[in-house]
Amino acid sequence: MQQDGQVGGPIPVNTTLSFPMDHGLHEPSVEELERELPAVMDGQISLGDLLSRVMQAIYAELAELAETMPNMSDSARKRTLADWVVKTKKQVVKLYAVTKWTRDAETVQKCMNITAFLMTQNHQFEGAMEGLKYARESLDPARLRNHDLLTSLDVLTTGSYLRLPTCITKSMIPVTPLTDSQVTQTLRDMEDVIRYRLRVSEVVPVEMSQYRIADGRVYFTVPKLFEVSLCLRGAQQDDGWFFVHVMFLINIRGGLTGLQDFPRTPTGIMKRHITDEADARLAFYLPLPEEAQNDIPTRPQLPSGVVDTPLVRVYNFLQIMSLSYQLEILWYQAQRMRSLGWADYLTIEMSQNRKVMTVSYWIRQPPPSGRQNRIKLPLLGGTITISIVESHGPSYAGRGPARSPKRRVFARLQRRAKLGVGMPSDEVEGLKFQVLWEPAKGALGVNVLPSIMFDDLLHVDADNLDFESLLCGVIERHAHSILETYQYQLQNGQARTVFSLPGAVTLIKDEGVQALRIHLCADEVVIMTIDSRTGRLNLRDTGDLAAAGRGPHFTGFSEQLNENPQHLITALIRLRLMTITDLAEQKAKYLGLESFRRRNFPPQELHKLGPATRGTLYIQLSNFPNHYLVLVITDERFQYALITTRIITESMYADMIMEDIAWLDFDRIHSEEIVITARSDMCIGKRKRDSDTDIPNESEMRKVDSGFNIETAVLRELYSYCCARVAFMNVERQFKLRGIPFTHVNPTSGSPVTLQLAHIQSSLARSVPALCVQSQDILSGAPAAEAAMPNIRVIPLNWWSEKNAQVVTSVKLKYVQQPMGKTAGTSAVIRPSKRIIYDTTQAVVSFLSENVNTCVDEFLEEWARVSKMVVIAREVAQMAKEGSWDDVRLLSFDLRTVEFAYAKDYTVSISCQDQLSPMGGNFNLRFSRCGRLHARHGQDKDHHHQEFFNPHDDAEPFLRNILRHGHGRLAPSLHRLVTILRDTLPIVVVLEDIRQESMHNNRGVDTFAKAAGWYRLLNIDQRHALDFRLMTGQRVAILDGSFSLFDPTGSRGPAEGGAGEMLGLKPISHFKDIVTNAVRDVVASGSVQPGKVAIIDVGVICHTVDVCQLGKSIHQRLVSHVAH
Repeated sequence: MQQDGQVGGPIPVNTTLSFPMDHGLHEPSVEELERELPAVMDGQISLGDLLSRVMQAIYAELAELAETMPNMSDSARKRTLADWVVKTKKQVVKLYAVTKWTRDAETVQKCMNITAFLMTQNHQFEGAMEGLKYARESLDPARLRNHDLLTSLDVLTTGSYLRLPTCITKSMIPVTPLTDSQVTQTLRDMEDVIRYRLRVSEVVPVEMSQYRIADGRVYFTVPKLFEVSLCLRGAQQDDGWFFVHVMFLINIRGGLTGLQDFPRTPTGIMKRHITDEADARLAFYLPLPEEAQNDIPTRPQLPSGVVDTPLVRVYNFLQIMSLSYQLEILWYQAQRMRSLGWADYLTIEMSQNRKVMTVSYWIRQPPPSGRQNRIKLPLLGGTITISIVESHGPSYAGRGPARSPKRRVFARLQRRAKLGVGMPSDEVEGLKFQVLWEPAKGALGVNVLPSIMFDDLLHVDADNLDFESLLCGVIERHAHSILETYQYQLQNGQARTVFSLPGAVTLIKDEGVQALRIHLCADEVVIMTIDSRTGRLNLRDTGDLAAAGRGPHFTGFSEQLNENPQHLITALIRLRLMTITDLAEQKAKYLGLESFRRRNFPPQELHKLGPATRGTLYIQLSNFPNHYLVLVITDERFQYALITTRIITESMYADMIMEDIAWLDFDRIHSEEIVITARSDMCIGKRKRDSDTDIPNESEMRKVDSGFNIETAVLRELYSYCCARVAFMNVERQFKLRGIPFTHVNPTSGSPVTLQLAHIQSSLARSVPALCVQSQDILSGAPAAEAAMPNIRVIPLNWWSEKNAQVVTSVKLKYVQQPMGKTAGTSAVIRPSKRIIYDTTQAVVSFLSENVNTCVDEFLEEWARVSKMVVIAREVAQMAKEGSWDDVRLLSFDLRTVEFAYAKDYTVSISCQDQLSPMGGNFNLRFSRCGRLHARHGQDKDHHHQEFFNPHDDAEPFLRNILRHGHGRLAPSLHRLVTILRDTLPIVVVLEDIRQESMHNNRGVDTFAKAAGWYRLLNIDQRHALDFRLMTGQRVAILDGSFSLFDPTGSRGPAEGGAGEMLGLKPISHFKDIVTNAVRDVVASGSVQPGKVAIIDVGVICHTVDVCQLGKSIHQRLVSHVAH
């Protein structure tokens, strides 16, 4: 009782504690308190993710500007760059503000954690209050039983219990405990008994042969199954075993959660169950104690010759318990995976005896009832079956579990030594895990054999129980096999021409996941993976910032593949075609070219592009709307074609047809001579010695990894080349319509490229040939054809620029006549007009045509004009050199106009126009005088005009006909013109002097030309006239104007009422006397030699040198006669 009293006494306090105490409690630090706070991350994102996304967006925009800005104008480029800088600056400023705000992120986080902690604590307080309220309400009806008054009186009067059973006394009074030495000795004695029993009489399963004896019991260890400790009930031979503890030798992967849910050492109700079952199996054949025989059913008796083997029974029990325990753990892990996102794609089934677990992965939802797919796909990808099965040894070894030969021999020896001829009551059951994998037939469109699965993947390891790793390993191997099948199909199936190149389709590890890397074109790569969770095919690009806009395309193709995986090859070919088309279309947009993916061609027209055509991109030539550069997409590379189209106006939908197709071989454009022809279906870019083929040889064009890597510069040159080709076609068509033969030449071969030419023309300009025609062919029937050298060169220009294409036709002149005069200039190359360029050093005339379709007509027109000017200039120069006419000299020549002096200072300027008209064209003659400007400085404008007036100007309509009617012989016509001008010069001079003198004396006379050699002087009364007619031999006839040389009666002299009066002119009375007197006067004055003048009935005939004196004399006498 003293001891009991001391128990209620004060408790001594240990004053040696090293940590601070507050009222006997440990005070936690601030760090410990913060670790207890819950972490709340709602509504927050990582600053690193935000920075990454903003920087990627800025980079993508900057890359796009770098591609598009070179094609903009300077103002648009500056405006676009300024807008981008302003927008980007706003984003960076916002990002900077967010970065400064993040300085308080830790404080904000701590506040949110404290708030969550306080909310949780408030919830706990509310729960405690509810608990107290419930306790108050539930304790009210509780009542104590009535007090035991009799027992209280006995204790009070006698000091002891009188009515208690003796069993209570025995149970309450403790037995005197054993000392430590007694306990140790007892355990040692029991260990000896156990050791003896195990070595002499007990049949120990070979699997439990690894054991140790300690602490009065034996510990059996079965690797990867369990460790169990047993003890004997006593030292007698018939005393049985009893169960002490068991520990399952397993390791669960997944952290502390798995160890807490499935402890290695069972506790609680699970341990009680195992203990009861193990003790029941150990004492299955033991006799019951005498005091329990009435309450417990009798136990079975051993047959004769049968020996009890309790250790075998407990091994069989614990073996199935350990395997079932592991299977339950795997089932739990599988269920946990379903709760973590695998529920829709993973099904788990467990048999009723809990020995077979079936797991199906890659579950697909069945299609809707109204939708029927032509190809039925399995609703799962595969099945994994984990079961506990018996393992039997080979038939020649007899019955029993599967054991090694050494263990079978050891078991046989033990049985013979301990049992003799007796039979064991129980046999060892060999159990193991069997993991089977069965792939679904046709999963993802591939039939996979079960034999492809590795045995080490289909294994349950007790030291590492992890269903997720088992499932993921099987799925990874399954996915690897499917991807290998896809790879084989792509490289050896119907798409082998596309994906059979080395490196086109490869298996890789992409972020730890099996993936199929498929090279589409150029630098474009698609990664195909199989989602290990859903079993769905995923297509994605390599993650380039510039390819962010193609994400929806890959998503759409992925959906189509998952609906029907057997269309993989078709889908990849379509994706490849779409990617190639997108790249080419993007390059065309960068260059500002108008492109179309489709044109309104009937199917039969598309067949003209060849059977290897997979896709097309039509690039319209801006200067030639009916022509297209077609990028024909084949399996290996681009083919380039130039087509000529025509719209069928009679069709309902304005269908188009291909009138002409020309194939381009761009690989030879820069290296060899190019031949451009207008014949349909011909390979352009071939050498002359090559044979023509309809379509380029595909085996020659096959190049690894470069067939679709087209650069913008290459596309630009192809476009320019097509423009050149169309220009050549138009030129050649004009030659063919006229039957003019032509050849191809390269005028720039061997000549160096100057820096100026490199900047102003295309790099293909030197590869594009020129056309060469013979002058006798193209100038056949043209005027002055003899002025050209035999070869004439035709070269299209500006086909590489955005301007209209032009054609230059160069002609080398036979007769080199240097331009001269004020319009010729001082440069070696002159340009007298917009369409004519003349190289004076080489005597080459270049004719520029703005319209390719009419260049030949324009050239012939310009040549007719220029060639005549050249001939006229040459003939005039020869006249001056020959010396027959000393005062004939060439004054000016610039290919458009020839000006020369034909006598003294009298000049004529000749130009021509409309030389190809049906009427033969016209010549324009402008007469003037030169060399007398410095002689009259003080004269008025009228006097100035008189000084430069050439009287031949009045006869210009008649003089031009001399050249016009030359019948193709311009040189003789020019000589005739100069002769007439020189011979008629005295006539026009005397007439002009008479007119000027009459005007000065206020006598109105009129002079005009009736023909090139016929001039008329009309008197003031308009009734009398003098005709001056040029005759052969430099003779002039001065006649009465009323006399007609074409009237037969006119030879008899003038008559009243004759032809003269009918013409409106009256015969001059006494005209013969007037002429005779005038001749007499000029002969008497010595101005005219006698015998040089012949008087006729109607006038007088004299030499051209005498017409001036004689004409003035006759006019003066005529004026006096008329006045009287």
